[in-house]
Amino acid sequence: MSTTTVTVTEAVRHFSDYISRVSYRHESFVLRKGKKPVAELRPLPSGRRLGDLPDVLRSLPHLSTKEATAFAADMDAARKTRGEGELRNPWAS
Repeated sequence: MSTTTVTVTEAVRHFSDYISRVSYRHESFVLRKGKKPVAELRPLPSGRRLGDLPDVLRSLPHLSTKEATAFAADMDAARKTRGEGELRNPWAS
């Protein structure tokens, strides 16, 4: 993704063009007033990549040992109450 510096005046005069370039070509622009950068025009992130999954999972809260043990006990109890009968085919008519 390229970043170009443009003046605020230039961006105002060709605003639609800059929005199209951001939207379709994923370009970014730093807007400058005088010699000072004042803003950035860039595409918004559109989700996450599969490669980010390990970091996302690491950032989630973890169960304590007590919580994990209680969860396992709940799962065992649910399996016992469910019974061992045949599973119903939801696609059968």
